[in-house]
Amino acid sequence: MRLGVLDVGSNTVHLLVVDAHRGAHPTPQSSTKTALRLAEHVTGGQLSRKGADALVAAVAEARREARALGCDDLLAFATSAVRDADNSDDVLARVRDETGVDLQVLTGPDEAALTFLAVRRWFGWSAGRLLSLDIGGGSLEMAVGRDERPDVALSLPLGAGRVTRDWFAADPPDRKETRALAEYVHDTVAPAAAALLDGGPPDRAVVTSKTFRSLARLTGAAPRSAGPRAHRRLTAAGLRQVVAFISRMESADLAELEGVSASRAHQLVAGAIVARGAMDALGLEEVEVCPWALREGVILGRLDQVPLADGPFAADGTYTTGRPAATGRPAPATARWNG
Repeated sequence: MRLGVLDVGSNTVHLLVVDAHRGAHPTPQSSTKTALRLAEHVTGGQLSRKGADALVAAVAEARREARALGCDDLLAFATSAVRDADNSDDVLARVRDETGVDLQVLTGPDEAALTFLAVRRWFGWSAGRLLSLDIGGGSLEMAVGRDERPDVALSLPLGAGRVTRDWFAADPPDRKETRALAEYVHDTVAPAAAALLDGGPPDRAVVTSKTFRSLARLTGAAPRSAGPRAHRRLTAAGLRQVVAFISRMESADLAELEGVSASRAHQLVAGAIVARGAMDALGLEEVEVCPWALREGVILGRLDQVPLADGPFAADGTYTTGRPAATGRPAPATARWNG
């Protein structure tokens, strides 16, 4: 089946189209991003009319593109920018009425759990007790566990865009601002880190998201051109060096660095301080970078609801002898078009 996943985040509206069936690796067919910086349109707790107009236009265009690409289903969700707006119900109703797309707002813990699912599927059971971290535009998601559902899933208001707006007035930020943010991150993360480590240290610590990928690239990790299966890691020592280096640079200069996107350069320093604070609080000297994150978690969760393809395993999971081998054909599914 062909799935469209529409991710309305704090920075971008991202449509990812994949071909997949249950038990198969989702194969990307199309990826389209629109940089809205939606969180910057939230003032006084309200998403502005301009921001809502831009959101409606972006969602409508994404729906048209998903239809044109032959998607059987469109999974549309929103994260912290919409979640935290006091007028989110009104905005969601407008999006539904004007585009036909029913945006589902994920809670912070749900966001953390779905990201954890994607990381677990990527690394498999051999990862043991797995810890995942994801820095978004509005929040930091953290989860840990041995199964596909994490034992602990937390969300903190430490997204790179959010803390940039709340803590930095200068570009580059002055030392007083970076020190104040570092102290805030430490005080906010410490209780969460204690909860995550209560069941013992992780066997494997993994990070996702553009912020972590950019930081890893700046410390020498393989470039994007090396493909998603290239092993990438980020060390605490390397991260400390990067923070010291980039905190003295203006965002326009940061945008020129390899691995840093122009649309997110202005929030990279804050994101790096959050990353350093989280790794320090959790006692992590090294983390691995996973190419899968929230969108893939949403896809995998949806595919888990689809009956298994023809083969030796029945739809209820029981094994039946004498049946033909799996054909690899997608399992039959009813198209459930969003809206």
